[in-house]
Amino acid sequence: MPGAAAYRAASPRSHLLNGDTAEQYRRSVTDGAGRVADRIARTERPFTGITPDRLAPEVGAIDLDRPLNDPAAALDELESVYLRDAVYFHHPRYLAHLNCPVVIPAVLGEAVLSAVNSSLDTWDQSAGGTLIERRLIDWTAERIGLGTAADGIFTSGGSQSNLQAMLIAREEACRIVQKNAERPLPRSEILPRLRILTSEAGHFSITKAATLLGLGPEAVVSVPCERDKRMRTDALAHELERCARQDLEVMAVVATAGTTDFGSIDPLPELAELCTRHGTWLHVDAAYGGGLLASRRRRQLLDGIEHADSVTVDYHKSFFQPVSSSAILVRDSTALRHVTYHADYLNPARMAEERIPNQVDKSIQTTRRFDALKLWLTLRIMGADAVGDLFDEVIDRAADAWRLLDEDPRFEVVTKSQLSTLVFRYVPPGPAGVSHALTDRVNLHAREALFASGDAVVAGTVVDGAHYLKFTLLNPETALQDIADVLDLIAEHAGRYLAEHAGPEREPAARAS
Repeated sequence: MPGAAAYRAASPRSHLLNGDTAEQYRRSVTDGAGRVADRIARTERPFTGITPDRLAPEVGAIDLDRPLNDPAAALDELESVYLRDAVYFHHPRYLAHLNCPVVIPAVLGEAVLSAVNSSLDTWDQSAGGTLIERRLIDWTAERIGLGTAADGIFTSGGSQSNLQAMLIAREEACRIVQKNAERPLPRSEILPRLRILTSEAGHFSITKAATLLGLGPEAVVSVPCERDKRMRTDALAHELERCARQDLEVMAVVATAGTTDFGSIDPLPELAELCTRHGTWLHVDAAYGGGLLASRRRRQLLDGIEHADSVTVDYHKSFFQPVSSSAILVRDSTALRHVTYHADYLNPARMAEERIPNQVDKSIQTTRRFDALKLWLTLRIMGADAVGDLFDEVIDRAADAWRLLDEDPRFEVVTKSQLSTLVFRYVPPGPAGVSHALTDRVNLHAREALFASGDAVVAGTVVDGAHYLKFTLLNPETALQDIADVLDLIAEHAGRYLAEHAGPEREPAARAS
């Protein structure tokens, strides 16, 4: 590659990717990809244990106004401030969040879409990219069973997909209220009456969406769950009836197909029947469980999703795609009119009349990446069955890990997941037990100490006010032995903490139930 002196002498235009610099691009990307591949190949732990206090000074000391003028030097520097200490999701002992290892066809797609840099808002900025995205939306809608009138759009993630779904549901609710009203009603009278009913185990993005949409967090009503963390249908029926009595308008019921903590799938057929009876919009947040659409063994777990009015799917979770890649789908394509705005310079109304396919007409974003290309190449190279098999494999592993935890006296596990999460905690030994507060601190310490060691990464959550640990399995390379080894590490860290702090805090019958 050219040295630093050559880059210093070069014109700023020499950095633009075009026909004259194509070979320079090839060399630079090949070098960068090679370094990443080398780092992945020699990664022995999911994390180095670096702390913000140690890494921040290195990043802060870099003078961004003094360029290195050499791609190789910049990559060397990047090694020390990023690649060396990144959290690597491909490692089998990364067990924390809904971050997946990525499939190579999708990474290939990422390289292509970044270089071409299509913007998926209008046809004249994307052409074939528009048609590819539309075909993938149709493919996903077909897998869900939404019908021939369905449509949708790719988004940046589940939170944005849920936000757009709630925006559409809000507008539909306002339209229905106005239609049934005896007099024209200002929105200021309608909005305070709107409610969203969702499971107590549902995603926080629903409350965030309600706030962003001007409804406030009080518009979100938490519906109790069964012990297996699935929404109770009787509780939903009660809330629907209560809202009707109090002249409140339920603008949406949000069912979850794969809760973040517990991997639970709400009883979709029963919830759909209730929504149909009450004339209520049903949104299914399948950000996590959407990968079951490709499963050859577990697709039935999503039975009932075909009755939804809108659905969120995150391909960058259980379809093994790089971030970002999500979609919002609607049963009735006309519902997307609620996000349609025309600009003379971009997508004038005449384009719709001329049947020019502008994706910005369906999106709350304008400029938007061609993220659909990653899924396209995945399906064209691997096929949907292969993606589903990978997801089935991690679900199988989670079931084995649940049995391992359930039989281990050192731990207690909350519930058996329908997908690939496990919520559990270390239980201090001894007939006298220890205080609830100390048990919480033991589990918090074990997680923090494990993260600091870099040997494994696990997540944490709170159940009924108590601190628990969480495994989220999305890596088919994670073996049961990896999980057993991580449990031993957790127990070791917990045991050391107890040896230093448990003495005065033991109390009888303190073990959590």
